[in-house]
Amino acid sequence: MQSIGPRDAHKGGVDGVKVNTESPTSDVGDSKKSNSEKLIVHLIISFRDLCVFTLFLPLGTLFVCFVSAYIFQPDEVHETHCRVYNVIPSISAITGVSPQRYLWRISIALHIGPRFIIAFVYNNYYRTLINELNDPVRMKKAGRLLNVVYCLNLVEISALCGVTYISNKENYPLHEKVFILFMTSSLSYMLATLKLLKTLQPNGPQTSQEDSSLRYKRAFFALSIASTIGLIMFFMKHRFFCHDLAFSWFALCEYIVALSNMGFHCTTMLDFPTEDFMIAKNANRYRKHQASISWKLD
Repeated sequence: MQSIGPRDAHKGGVDGVKVNTESPTSDVGDSKKSNSEKLIVHLIISFRDLCVFTLFLPLGTLFVCFVSAYIFQPDEVHETHCRVYNVIPSISAITGVSPQRYLWRISIALHIGPRFIIAFVYNNYYRTLINELNDPVRMKKAGRLLNVVYCLNLVEISALCGVTYISNKENYPLHEKVFILFMTSSLSYMLATLKLLKTLQPNGPQTSQEDSSLRYKRAFFALSIASTIGLIMFFMKHRFFCHDLAFSWFALCEYIVALSNMGFHCTTMLDFPTEDFMIAKNANRYRKHQASISWKLD
């Protein structure tokens, strides 16, 4: 057997045989380093389930507030400034009495956090679609629309928080103004979203799921517009003419507006059917610039 001297070993071996001269401890170090860089998931939640929770939390709470207030506090929730006959209390009435107001406020407090997360996700999702466009003019137009959509979404969520915690019985003038802001930002957000989708997909949706999502968005937007017109008309009849049941029709339109708004936002489940919300360690190398939460509007 031929012996290998120090010089031969330094060259890498004899007769083309490669000799490993690295220290065994280097493999252990590399192993520890790779283990420290592994993706460790602490929590993973279906984004669809998060959206379902965000929808049914206020919907279920609203139903409980309506039933309990209607049965146990009819005089308080049916009272209006005109003192006319009324059969359907408004949302502000059933969530403005105690203890329903506390239940509703807790519900909205739990509802607001996921709503902001969904807004951030939509912003990054649309931003990715914009970056895939080949037309610079369409990219610029879509980018501007996205900024509008993003801002309106944040304003709508903030206005919902304001109209919840500023009761009509505590400060009616401010409650009324915040409610108008919520209605305006909500309808404007729906319209801007539909215009953005039209800009991103001028030839229509590419998949059946996208087509269903768009059809539901259009239907809920149309229903919101129709019920808002009825809401304004019946509010004027109640406020200035004190017609019987005018406030009841106003309240009915208000419920339809609320359900339409929830339905429009419920299409998130169609837009993100298989995505997951994840909290993990060592996720830096998986994070993309366009997938990070940012308040910057460019």
